[in-house]
Amino acid sequence: MSTKIRKQIYIQPRQEHLLKVIAQQTGVSEAEIIRQAIDLHLSEITIPQTDISLWETEREFIEHIKTRPVQAGGRDWKREDLYER
Repeated sequence: MSTKIRKQIYIQPRQEHLLKVIAQQTGVSEAEIIRQAIDLHLSEITIPQTDISLWETEREFIEHIKTRPVQAGGRDWKREDLYER
């Protein structure tokens, strides 16, 4: 027997009813039906890939701003300018 980890979950009454019906009709335990449902659902999930190219663009922009000469009287840009990028 494979190692299993105990989890407690809450399900809706209609889910419990369906689970019991399916278990009785198939002769499979409710726990096995839940495990199969989890496997089926997880196999359909695709993990999003992180695209760091946008961050690299922002990092270059930040580095560019850091190298600009200091303006007398404060900065030469407004916060709103950053949102227009």
